[in-house]
Amino acid sequence: MSCERHKNTPRSAEFQNDLQKRLNRIMGQLNGVKGMIEDNRYCGDVLTQLAAAESGLRSVSRLLLEDHLETCVVEKIQAGDTEVIDEVMTLLKRFSH
Repeated sequence: MSCERHKNTPRSAEFQNDLQKRLNRIMGQLNGVKGMIEDNRYCGDVLTQLAAAESGLRSVSRLLLEDHLETCVVEKIQAGDTEVIDEVMTLLKRFSH
């Protein structure tokens, strides 16, 4: 199983389906927010929906990061490629806000 950049990363069908469902839900929330803004809905309600979408997106990011660490990163370190640590540190910085 190779996880090189720009190559397919094998994921279980169950994990893939879970990610797709989560992303579809987030997209639905964002479409709802767009409609709320077009309808000049109350700002507090819009912000609540935006917070829900952001939370969902953070959840998807955490799941993918965890999977990446458990598969691709472990594989590279076991193969002696410790440069992947720099990538991991960059990813952690990106998602730790």
